[in-house]
Amino acid sequence: MKNIINLIVDENSNKKRIDTFIFEKCTILSRTRIKNLILDKKLKINGKISNIPSKKISPGDKVSLEVPEPKKTSLKPFNFKLDIIYQDSDLIVINKPAGISMHPGPGNYDNTVVNALMSYDKIKLSTIGDELRPGIIHRIDKDTSGLVVIAKNNFSHENISKQFSEHSIKRVYIALVWGKLRPQSGIIKTLITRSSKNRQLMDVSFIKGKSAITNYKTLKIFNSKNIPTFSLLECRLETGRTHQIRVHMNYKGNQIVGDKKYKKKYKKLKNINEELNEKIIKLSRQFLHAKILGFNHPRSGKKLLFESNLPNDLKMIINVLEKSE
Repeated sequence: MKNIINLIVDENSNKKRIDTFIFEKCTILSRTRIKNLILDKKLKINGKISNIPSKKISPGDKVSLEVPEPKKTSLKPFNFKLDIIYQDSDLIVINKPAGISMHPGPGNYDNTVVNALMSYDKIKLSTIGDELRPGIIHRIDKDTSGLVVIAKNNFSHENISKQFSEHSIKRVYIALVWGKLRPQSGIIKTLITRSSKNRQLMDVSFIKGKSAITNYKTLKIFNSKNIPTFSLLECRLETGRTHQIRVHMNYKGNQIVGDKKYKKKYKKLKNINEELNEKIIKLSRQFLHAKILGFNHPRSGKKLLFESNLPNDLKMIINVLEKSE
């Protein structure tokens, strides 16, 4: 089976690149996915195949893009028990632990959430998007824990994706950062783009990139005699850019505890609480947890709101900090 996306070019899209036009009209597909489909001759303009992503279009052009179903043979089941906190015929909400990637990619094609879902016989996923990402509407980083929603069919995938693009999804994260933010609550609004120094990292830019908006609130500041200053934050996302909270905290100079990509390697500080020092050294992920996820059910329209407690490895650090006050 295959899915066909049919579009007609409007007046406002005159002389736009075809890949840009499709991306703007069809937010469920990534730019890379659209480009690869075009190069793979899955695009027709006015009935004729075109494999040029930069081709300019004109009003009235009829655009047809074929999106093949995922190649099941390319996805190897992974025997990993997921923490499924909600499930119906349209969607699944899971509480993802740190240490597992959302979907296959370079360096890891087998041990991901998608592979784990493949091992559940009765779970079928949407077929929109990348062949290695069935059901994946949004992502959280491998070493971030917390709530994610996954689509079981194309109807729910399209509907929830639209809610994401309209920024109507409620997403709240808990983070522990070094130091004290100034101001202690506020909005960080920047552009985020890929780092020119390290393509695996993202960076704040003032001239290019995608708009990124993070609302943050300091919940508690820890600063006692043998404890460095830490701030426990609540971060509410208006946008969902790659590494957004991590990049914004790095930009503010208040890197997330345990974040090995956006902070130099942790070195033991002098006169620090030994129990805290041990917990931070042993922390194998960033202190970032997707605590709240809320959206409208794609079929019923009912408001759904899910909440996840801090996992034990993060809770233990907070317990040590609170004991030291």
